[in-house]
Amino acid sequence: MSALALMNLLPVSNKQFLFELERKEHCTQAYVKYIRTEVIFICFLVSHLDVKTGKMRDYQVRGLNWLISLYENGINGILADEMGLGKTLQTIALLGYMKHYRNIPGPHMVLVPKSTLYNWMNEFKRWVPSLRAVCLIGDRDERTALIRDVLLPGEWDVCVTSYEMLIIEKAVFKKFNWRYLVIDEAHRIKNEKSKLSEIVREFKTTNRLLLTGTPLQNNLHELWALLNFLLPDVFNSSEDFDSWFDTNNCLGDQKLVERLHTVLRPFLLRRIKADVEKTLLPKKEIKMYVGLSKMQREWYTKILMKDIDILNSAGKMDKMRLLNVLMQLRKCCNHPYLFDGAEPGPPYTTDLHLVVNSGKMAVLDKLLPKMKEQGSRVLIFSQMTRMLDILEDYCMWRNYGYCRLDGQTPHEERQISINAYNEPNSSKFIFMLSTRAGGLGINLATADVVILYDSDWNPQVDLQAMDRAHRIGQQKQVRVFRFITENTVEERIVERAEMKLRLDSIVIQQGRLVDPSANKLGKDEMLSIIRHGATHVFASKESEITDDDIDAILERGERKTMEMKERLSSLGESSLRNFTMDTENSSVYTFEGEDYREKKKVITNWIEPPKRERKANYAVDAYFREALRVSEPKAPKAPRPPKQPNVQDFQFFPPRLFELLEKEILFYRKTIGYKVPRNPDMPNSAQVQKEEQAKIDEAEALTEEELEEKENLLQQGFTIWNKRDFNQFIKANEKWGRDDIENIAREVEGKTPEEVMEYSAVFWERCNELQDIEKIMAQIERGEARIQRRISIKKALDSKIGRYKAPFHQLRISYGTNKGKNYTEEEDRFLICMLHKLGFDKESVYDELRQCIRNSPQFRFDWFLKSRTAMELQRRCNTLITLIERENMELEEREKAEKKKRGPKTGSAQKRKSEGTPDGRGRRKKLKL
Repeated sequence: MSALALMNLLPVSNKQFLFELERKEHCTQAYVKYIRTEVIFICFLVSHLDVKTGKMRDYQVRGLNWLISLYENGINGILADEMGLGKTLQTIALLGYMKHYRNIPGPHMVLVPKSTLYNWMNEFKRWVPSLRAVCLIGDRDERTALIRDVLLPGEWDVCVTSYEMLIIEKAVFKKFNWRYLVIDEAHRIKNEKSKLSEIVREFKTTNRLLLTGTPLQNNLHELWALLNFLLPDVFNSSEDFDSWFDTNNCLGDQKLVERLHTVLRPFLLRRIKADVEKTLLPKKEIKMYVGLSKMQREWYTKILMKDIDILNSAGKMDKMRLLNVLMQLRKCCNHPYLFDGAEPGPPYTTDLHLVVNSGKMAVLDKLLPKMKEQGSRVLIFSQMTRMLDILEDYCMWRNYGYCRLDGQTPHEERQISINAYNEPNSSKFIFMLSTRAGGLGINLATADVVILYDSDWNPQVDLQAMDRAHRIGQQKQVRVFRFITENTVEERIVERAEMKLRLDSIVIQQGRLVDPSANKLGKDEMLSIIRHGATHVFASKESEITDDDIDAILERGERKTMEMKERLSSLGESSLRNFTMDTENSSVYTFEGEDYREKKKVITNWIEPPKRERKANYAVDAYFREALRVSEPKAPKAPRPPKQPNVQDFQFFPPRLFELLEKEILFYRKTIGYKVPRNPDMPNSAQVQKEEQAKIDEAEALTEEELEEKENLLQQGFTIWNKRDFNQFIKANEKWGRDDIENIAREVEGKTPEEVMEYSAVFWERCNELQDIEKIMAQIERGEARIQRRISIKKALDSKIGRYKAPFHQLRISYGTNKGKNYTEEEDRFLICMLHKLGFDKESVYDELRQCIRNSPQFRFDWFLKSRTAMELQRRCNTLITLIERENMELEEREKAEKKKRGPKTGSAQKRKSEGTPDGRGRRKKLKL
């Protein structure tokens, strides 16, 4: 295909983005090379010849051929097969091809999640044992020994390590010229500003390969971040990419959709199980709807009652508060023992009460015997590790063999547990996993039942958990049981996730981009979730755990699952986009003839329930809670008159006013017979109590003159200044400095410059009267220090630039011993000169600097500099400014030393000068005779 033909695919406004084909001939050749099909390379028709102990499936061979074609054409790519289709095997086969057919053994790096390290090592040994793979993991001493004895000598082909180890040992990894850099679970670098993304971009690599099992079209910018990592010279501008594939237009413009697929086709391969793996039976999901136990209902009601104002929109709609309520309600749905004080004891026992006090445990206790009788093996996923503690107690009580894996499980124990569960004739019936820690890259295909004890907000996370069992090698049909507590927040959470998943599948199947804003959970939606079922919970007193046998429960679950599936299938895209979670508008304060407004008053002192403490490794939480407690609950405050004026310290009323108000308060306490309580923690508490009580006993009412004086004094403060005005004034002082009244006045809304000037004068005169003056002054002084820093930087840049007639060509930087290897002096010179020209203190200066680099002809082929982000450019400029300041300081010290060395002029010479030219104009005045 010619460059002209490629250009015709684009609208006129976006022709420049396609790598500027007409101006950049090398890019044209590169892109044409990407899409050529006549390039000759080895194509495998059957399993890769060096793959041992097994045979690759047809679609895996095709995937291997695709990876080889990428290598032969010099392209980096994304293997995005659905989870469980063997991305690991295809990658290992590619590296085996590199060694045995291209004579390139390495070095290669495979970057993977910590939980899958041993799985990758086992796969290397199983499929291509001739590849010498090493795993970099362990503590500092173990890593140091491995680096010294294995890595640096180079007796290896592939290094497998985790994201965390890469960040720690980045200095070692930068020493190698990597042939292939493979990143598993590539969404870890979807944010180009993250530390991991920045580090992997600094490595010297010949080829790069990303592996991911999740759809890449969900977020346009994240897709660009992956493509920028693969091809930084092509996808170097996120702004151009966003404008080329504008989301608003892309959702309705089929030509843009086709253009997106045209661009992605050379770099991305994605296949799903239903299309390629015909022998793998589809998984069957059943939603198990369970009721609340009596204890759960009591705790659920307590949590709702504590935040009853949220249910009726009477309280402040704070998002963090809503999230906290949601979290507490979800804990209650799982098990009431997650709250301190719910479990009967001490002594604490493990018996039937674990089951009868939780609806989900009651159903689980009926389900597991049936699964074991059928010869199935079970995976149980929960998001809460403390729920796994309860499940562990339950398994020991019922004598079920089990394994456990969560985020706190040591790396070595993870693989031991996985091997113990997967070994033939294993005695382990249950594998308990935390959803986040156990949902990535682990192969547990020996299990055929997945129980989702609770559901994740992100439906993709639950899909990853299911795919631990539903993958290649599974001989049975995988059954998924999702536990949902009826008439609670869980129903709405699952419903929302199902609708989002359905919408995403519709959009992605049509090849379009999902609107990223649709996945955000707003405050109104959270409020609706919390409200759901509240009236039902309040109206019921008893347990709703069913006595039906498990077959009846399963039948009911299948029926309700089918109903929801049919309902979702009937909804069109517009309905899914605009679905709402409507709730009754009637107040939930009243039910069964009782007004819960009164009950709210009774429980205002109810303390938020902490987490359940079951194991020694969690007991440390209680220690830190106790150690960090700053004080005990305070004693009740002394009474005050009901109609006291609201006087704030920042309003700077006359001090006399506070004397009169104090006198008024003391007399009020005398009239009501208030007695000062003794504080046992205070030294001389009896004496202090006696003195305070004497003030009250001797108090007198304000006279008529004093009352009139009080009213006059109340008019003398800055009564029109509220807390918001004061905060704006403080922030303006921090931003501009205390002397820049003109700019400070602009920052304080609703106040004239004269009012701000008057307030400022009083503030700086009486600021020591403020309660938090130390904190306020520290804030202002930090801002003024930043202002002085900007002034000194400007002075340093002016001095440096002023020493050269043509700084863009002549400027030299004194690096000393810290030059670094990434940036050249030509690049640094351009950064400093352009930073000075643009104005280093502008807010968007580094974005403008980045744009200048892309537009500069001298860096037309400098892909390293052109791919730097604004944050990276800022860091580099800060380093250069430090070097310049040091250089300027050395020059000043040198000049002072030379001046001192020359010494001052002699007294006689100075005298002659003063006598000879007293008027400073070089003329000698005539003397009068």
